Amino acid sequence: MRSTMQDFPLTVASIMNYGTSAFGDSEVATFTGEDLRRTSYAQLGERAARLAGALRRLGVDGDQRVATFMWNNTEHLEAYLAVPSMGAVLHPLNIRLFTDQLAYVATHAEDEIVIADGSLVPLLATVLPQMETVRQVIVVGEADVAPLAGAGKELHSYEELLAEAPASFDWPEDIDERSAAAMCYTSGTTGHPKGVVYSHRSAFLHSMSACSGNGFGLTSSDKVLPVVPMFHANAWGLPYAAMLAGSSLLMPDRFLQGEALVRMIESERPTISGAVPTIWGEVLRYAREHGSDLTSLRMVPCGGSAVPESLMRGFDELGVRIVHAWGMTETSPLASVAHPPAGVSEEQAWYYRMTQGRRMAGVEARVVGDGDVELPSDGEAVGEIEVRGPWVTGSYYKDEDPTRFHDGWLRTGDVGTVSPDGFLVLTDRAKDVIKSGGEWISSVDLENQLMAHPDVIEAAVVGVPDDRWQERPLASVVLRDGATVTAGELSRFIAGRVAKWQVPERWSFIAEVPKTSVGKFDKKVLRKRYADGDLAVTRLDAAQPHSAPAGASGAGTAHTTRPDIPQPDIR
Repeated sequence: MRSTMQDFPLTVASIMNYGTSAFGDSEVATFTGEDLRRTSYAQLGERAARLAGALRRLGVDGDQRVATFMWNNTEHLEAYLAVPSMGAVLHPLNIRLFTDQLAYVATHAEDEIVIADGSLVPLLATVLPQMETVRQVIVVGEADVAPLAGAGKELHSYEELLAEAPASFDWPEDIDERSAAAMCYTSGTTGHPKGVVYSHRSAFLHSMSACSGNGFGLTSSDKVLPVVPMFHANAWGLPYAAMLAGSSLLMPDRFLQGEALVRMIESERPTISGAVPTIWGEVLRYAREHGSDLTSLRMVPCGGSAVPESLMRGFDELGVRIVHAWGMTETSPLASVAHPPAGVSEEQAWYYRMTQGRRMAGVEARVVGDGDVELPSDGEAVGEIEVRGPWVTGSYYKDEDPTRFHDGWLRTGDVGTVSPDGFLVLTDRAKDVIKSGGEWISSVDLENQLMAHPDVIEAAVVGVPDDRWQERPLASVVLRDGATVTAGELSRFIAGRVAKWQVPERWSFIAEVPKTSVGKFDKKVLRKRYADGDLAVTRLDAAQPHSAPAGASGAGTAHTTRPDIPQPDIR
């Protein structure tokens, strides 16, 4: 028997049309450093139509790639809506990539037009001549475009193009929901960045998942502050989800420092905000020092790297709930969110909050061991996590990479467990886990324990060669201003929190942990500094015995111990 339900296409255009009509009074506000530029969703829809008309006049008549080189602001949101809805493909460029990577990404994606923020013209000028396929640049805002003149590209003013375009656009109704809507590239920590192409259907379904109660529970009563860049996995899908829910948007533009973000939160009272842990660490320090009121935030999705328990507890003290979320560019990115199950105690809830969360409806996860053997999802077996689902990519754009895709599943590169009720616990990245004397050590666990010390701002742990144990942990620590804590004191601090044989003998105190272009700890830089002798390392006497607990196996153990929870009573 066939269903007679209507076959309604799930497209970005349907998200835009719904948000700008049903919630025309909602607004997007962009911070300028002093005040805010405000635009209603109804006005946003008109400006998106003008942008689409302007791009059509410039020759965008199919699935050409239109790149953005921008901060999180109103104009970037206009491109988010207009480009996919007219049938073209949006490609937000990561402004923090190295020049050669930017040139590679733009050329590999075959970008034809770049919409660039005026403040970023000097940066774009350094790479534009190497963007072989780009033929036109549209500059947003007041800017001296002279640095771009020698690149041989046509230059246009964003506002002049919109002023000349009609206020309406004949949006195509025949867009295939499985066709490309947008693309993002991985951060390229090893080799060239890889392109991930998102379909209209995947963007729509991902937005619905983010709006769900097991996601972020967005409604028209919310105001969303996406601090995570719009060039990083579509700002975790927050702009499209907000538009679908009718939530207003507060855009931080280039003002991502703790002071500026706290000012925005106190004055505009957003209810949802997403960013990586390093950003929230700075916000927490500023808020504590100045007695700031952040209580408008009902939920702060946090991801990109493991969230330290000390950061969560610090925000709890301010009346703000940080919620751990996990995903990757390849998963659009939302794959799991750490909401504790109903009926658990406070102690048990903390266990769940420190996991990577329960997988979202539609996302499947499994654990795979050596030889691609599927291991039980029992919360105990440790292996590489693989995922699949309607917003998980099945391949990279123009790049065959069989090491990342297996039998219809995405190999995440994360090591951990999956519980019977779908909670993921990640021990480490496969490339970062430390194998010492035949036993696994979680660098993430050591980092979290170190960052629980009141004098430690950041800590990154990497494995380094060791004559006796093959590999041992090196802890690189950033201390708060004025702190005088020693390596010995930190060693004793974590000795009561982890197994003795896991405590590092090598310590380095640094000014800042190196970061990738999306704010994650760049551990390959630390490894190279150590190998090149560029780190000042303190070596403690290795007095503690290096022996694993009885019964430990080479498979490793997860970094969080699951409490005894009466599962049948809380479902």
